[in-house]
Amino acid sequence: MSQPGRLPLAGLKIIELGHYIAAPFATRLLADLGAEVIKVEPPEGDPVRGWGSAVEGHAVWFSVHGRNKLSVTLNLKSEDDKAKLRRLVARADALVENYRPGQIERYGLGPADLHAVNPRLVIARISGYGQDGPYRDKPAFGAIGEAMGGLRHLTANPGQTELPPPRCGVSISDDLAGMYAAMGLVAACWQVKGDPEARGRVIDVDLVSSVFSLMEGMLPEYGLFGWVRQPQGAAIKTAAPTNTYPCADGKWLCIAGNSDLIFRRLMAAIGRPDAATDPRFATNALRCENVAELDAMIAAWTRTLPAAEAEAVLEGAEVPSSRLYDMRDCAEDPHFQARELVMPVEDPLLGRVLHPAAPFRFDGVAPREMVRWTGPAAGAHNRHVFEELLQEDRG
Repeated sequence: MSQPGRLPLAGLKIIELGHYIAAPFATRLLADLGAEVIKVEPPEGDPVRGWGSAVEGHAVWFSVHGRNKLSVTLNLKSEDDKAKLRRLVARADALVENYRPGQIERYGLGPADLHAVNPRLVIARISGYGQDGPYRDKPAFGAIGEAMGGLRHLTANPGQTELPPPRCGVSISDDLAGMYAAMGLVAACWQVKGDPEARGRVIDVDLVSSVFSLMEGMLPEYGLFGWVRQPQGAAIKTAAPTNTYPCADGKWLCIAGNSDLIFRRLMAAIGRPDAATDPRFATNALRCENVAELDAMIAAWTRTLPAAEAEAVLEGAEVPSSRLYDMRDCAEDPHFQARELVMPVEDPLLGRVLHPAAPFRFDGVAPREMVRWTGPAAGAHNRHVFEELLQEDRG
């Protein structure tokens, strides 16, 4: 369970009071970076251990979700177990939690209680709507963050009203909030470390504002012009041609011909060099005005070829393009394999399983060094943490 010294957060001690997705995602990133993360679970384990496919009762997803973490089980309603948690807090640099606002205070473990034990502790709090405001106490899951933060409105197909706008397929608002919490935690730890007199900080991150932060220029556009951006489907209004086109084998090809030079190469590749000199398409602004004709022209070409063949033609012409990958495509792609984005890992609970690599690279650190062990069983490290780590710190 050693922390490789070459990883940038080696030596940083973090406690996770997390369940489901957002806080555990934050600490997974921090653990991949080398932090010592102690995940505190209830005796029955994190509820997410019951989600999705499983092998002999062990959730496959948790192999990734809980990797590089030490798992201990505590009943936060028990005074004895709360005393154990306070001992962990005394040695920690930071704590991440994603209970509903007010819940850990009811356990006697709110920021004031924790800072009484460790005044320099950084506390990252993740919730649906934030720690204050009129919606503070409302329940929320990731879908609510997408809906209220403005994203789900944009995922509809233009003009389609009979079906609801789809979610993106992953828990994007939880993951975003987790990333922001991890970023805020590292920033606060840096500040506290640099000032011997500093007290710990409390970081307030929520699902709704995490999604809302991605809305680009939409808020100033509304404030200045009263514009409300509407769903655009697979295209964008600010660049053309950029869209996803049907192919002969029923698959889809994403093409981004955004710049003037790339547009000319694209038109030559699809056998329409005449369009490259058409004054209606001379600039990006003009192409955006006439995008329907352009898209029809490109789609007429893509429909004649299987997606992989069309992609190969455009690759030869240096036009940005890609088939829409499913997980089989990702797992078998030579680029993914060459960069070790897909790693076979031995999991004691599951056997040989594929893990995604950590999404960062550091010179001198092999990607495999950042996946040190897989998600453990609930409470797998009770003895190691409570008898060995805490005893070492006392000594």
